[in-house]
Order: sequence, then C-alpha cells, then structure tokens
Amino acid sequence: MSTDDREIEVYRDPLFQPGDKVISKKNIKNDGTMAGKEIGETVVKKGDVGYVRDIGVFLQQFYIYAVDFVERDSVVGMRERELFVGEMLTRRREDPSALQSHIVTRAPAPEPTQEAAP
Repeated sequence: MSTDDREIEVYRDPLFQPGDKVISKKNIKNDGTMAGKEIGETVVKKGDVGYVRDIGVFLQQFYIYAVDFVERDSVVGMRERELFVGEMLTRRREDPSALQSHIVTRAPAPEPTQEAAP
C-alpha cells in the first residue's frame, strides 16, 4: 500500500469521536478478521447506521474507527472514507469531557474504618 496518493490521517485530528453517529457509505465484507463470520460475508450494508466506540491507528497512517452497528449486533473497524456523518456528538464542543463519554468513572471506595479497641 503506497501513501503517495493518500493523506496521512494521523497528522490531523480524527474526523469522528466516540459517540458520533455514522452511516456506512458502502457494503463491507468480512476479510477474515471477524470471528463467527464467513470470509466474504457482508457484515455492514451501505446505509447502515452505527456509533463510533473507539479510535485506533493502522500502519501509523490511518484512523480506524470501531463502529458499533447495533441493529447488526456487531462492531466493525472502518476507515473514514467508508463513513459519513450521521450526527456528531454536539455537546463535545461545549464540554470537553464529552470526548470521553464512553468511559465510566467511579468514585474511589471509602477507606475502611477501624473500630476503637475497648
């Protein structure tokens, strides 16, 4: 794969963020990386709606979006060029913590109390 004709995406911020609603631009078939699916089986159809769960990097050049296609009950790794915006997480511009909305934080457990000796 040559990068001569392609932008190195990781030099800029990702187009999508976790929580964004996205739509598939094309049919996607299993290339052998999805357990439980036959190679060549269609795993996403053009027009399917999903939600970005996570962002990774492939070959230190391209963003790969883990997209949860809820109706298909599958999470598929997709490139930007295979997706278009369904609905961006609008509150992320006003609230930076929205970028990590998929991470659940918990309050620290209380310290155990020591009972006084009689």
